[in-house]
Amino acid sequence: MGIKNTGKLAGKTLFITGASRGIGKAIALKAARDGANVVIAAKTAEPHPKLPGTIYTAAAEVEAAGGKALPCVVDVRDEAAVRSAIKSAVDKFGGIDILINNASAISMTPTEQTEMKRYDLMHNINSRGTFLVSKECLPYLKKSNHGHILNLSPPLTLNPEWFARNVAYTMSKYGMSMCVLGMAEEFRKDGIAANALWPAKLIHTAAVDMIHGDGAETFSRTAEIMADAAYAILCKDPRTCTGNFFIDEDLLRAEGVTDLSEYSCIPGNEQNLRFCIFVDPNRSKL
Repeated sequence: MGIKNTGKLAGKTLFITGASRGIGKAIALKAARDGANVVIAAKTAEPHPKLPGTIYTAAAEVEAAGGKALPCVVDVRDEAAVRSAIKSAVDKFGGIDILINNASAISMTPTEQTEMKRYDLMHNINSRGTFLVSKECLPYLKKSNHGHILNLSPPLTLNPEWFARNVAYTMSKYGMSMCVLGMAEEFRKDGIAANALWPAKLIHTAAVDMIHGDGAETFSRTAEIMADAAYAILCKDPRTCTGNFFIDEDLLRAEGVTDLSEYSCIPGNEQNLRFCIFVDPNRSKL
């Protein structure tokens, strides 16, 4: 039955970008069940006509799950907004222990169909936003005895297949992964972990619905598999678990989870799940 809560994140402060819905919110709720403090750093303050949830509804769910919440309106492209949210988090909770870089923009278009405003949006949110929020959180992560950076980004492999169909998106997501590669080594001496996590199979989120249309849940998993995998990483010693590019199901199997069927949106539909981009079905397992 998945990864059970252990209480290891009790009292820890997590700063999660894009946490008003989807994977970010699922990670927030998993940590909240330990009694963690969660900063919901996202753009959605008013209800969106097509997307569920706001920073305030997510914060209410975090508190109902047993955590403490701080909703902050944050566009990760905006340096002032990022700094303000981090200051608010430190003022309220006394520091930051864990950063989850989850906010992301996606446009899986070939080169000729990629408008430059879409290119700029992806790079400004994905790679630049990740770098900016990490940079601004570092003074507080250095003070923590459990400093973790976790980027929701793919393994770094130079397989042309992952570039050919959507080079602009791939570059932006690999930028997030390169932050992991560089920061894991740069801040090893400070005891700060930097890791990446990516799903093996599609996760049913607003982005997946946007790309695949109605019925995407028939070949997708719930965000809880990513939340459980993230939780397993964040409970590890940051001094010994760093510089890894984790795939959710491989990590969970290594943690002793043998039945992944509970994560399917439709129980018993495991055989119909589709692989996520950037994942080699023939990869060697952990």
